[in-house]
Amino acid sequence: IRKIFGKGTVSKNSDICEIKSKRGVYFMLTYKIHILRHGLTQANLEGRYIGRSDPPLCEQGRAQLRELAAGCEYPSVQRVYTSPLLRARQTAEMIYPGQEQETVDKLRELDFGDFEGRTAAELEHDQAFRAWIAAPPSARTPNGESGADLLGRAVEAAAYIFAQMMEQRMTDAAVVTHGTLIMNLLAAMGLPQRSLLRWNTQPGAGYTLLLTPQMWMRDHKFEVYGQIPLRRV
Repeated sequence: IRKIFGKGTVSKNSDICEIKSKRGVYFMLTYKIHILRHGLTQANLEGRYIGRSDPPLCEQGRAQLRELAAGCEYPSVQRVYTSPLLRARQTAEMIYPGQEQETVDKLRELDFGDFEGRTAAELEHDQAFRAWIAAPPSARTPNGESGADLLGRAVEAAAYIFAQMMEQRMTDAAVVTHGTLIMNLLAAMGLPQRSLLRWNTQPGAGYTLLLTPQMWMRDHKFEVYGQIPLRRV
């Protein structure tokens, strides 16, 4: 942290946060995590619940990512963190070819337990499924994970990544993970505060999260800075 006393005009850039107080103006390094949902798989197209299942990207998913890369701009990053599941790793390779990657196990998708690989239509008359749908987002799937389990490890993954960024002075990192994890993490820790479903995102897209050490340590929160990728003009 750097501190400057007195008055004057201060230049700003995307990596510096200005904090004013009666004793002076503080400048704190800020960090950006660009969190992205993986591309489409055949199971996604069929509307299946896929958590621990590990299908690859389908051709439609790959084509959609190529189209996004051609017409949009993804942020430049110093490292890419991914879920261990194939669909996330393949997405990371397509968006950030040749970029250094690190697999983080806690970034994996929710384990849907007995509902894994099945569609809502197939489960329509399943009483356990209907009870789970009606329950709060923190509820557990039969023989699977709860939303609380997912959120707990998502927060741990975010803390691990942010700690590495601060230690190694990386101001920008990408995280390629899963839709359910993104929604739960942003609903719990993101500002502005929004309901879980309002943080839904499309395949190959996501959000830039702006983090400062002060906000993280004090509130365990981050600012959702904007949607990505940006359309080229």
